[in-house]
Amino acid sequence: MGKNKVVVTGAPGTGKTSIIHGLEQRGFHCFHEIIRDMTFKARLEGDGDTHVSNPLVFVDDALQFNKDLLYGRAEHYQKSLEMDVPLSFFDRGIPDVLAYMDFFGQPYGKEFLDTCRFNRYDTIFIVPPWQEIYVSDNERLETFEEAENIHDALMNTYTQFGYNPIEVPKDAVPNRIDFILETLNQL
Repeated sequence: MGKNKVVVTGAPGTGKTSIIHGLEQRGFHCFHEIIRDMTFKARLEGDGDTHVSNPLVFVDDALQFNKDLLYGRAEHYQKSLEMDVPLSFFDRGIPDVLAYMDFFGQPYGKEFLDTCRFNRYDTIFIVPPWQEIYVSDNERLETFEEAENIHDALMNTYTQFGYNPIEVPKDAVPNRIDFILETLNQL
């Protein structure tokens, strides 16, 4: 397989992190999502009692928050190149940052675009919104309807960067993992 870099992305509450944990339990190297920790920290520093879907309302510098997220994901990407493993999975990819910025109507410049262009993944799996499993919590602030719109933003962004995201079926986590692994073996 070589050093394949595989993203598992999707809107909030779709089960992607459960998939990542399951892949990790099967012995695959996985890079975990960093936004939940950043959102939790931002809420602690801001007005954490207000329900909003955008964690950027809790930070003083929204652009810097997004840059930190972009750099964190780019750092994961670079680490994957240095590792002696044939396959790395990522809980979200670099283009997710732009998709969310598009969703929230936030401008970004060449630095964001170039980071996506020059750090290419091999395969993108997208987990669709699934109302039956959707739960919001202290770091997942979006409504289900917002999650559906974020899904569309993710599809648009990945497509704009030349990816063809593969949709993971709505199923039990072990079956979703099997689908991902079987699809990778066929590519």
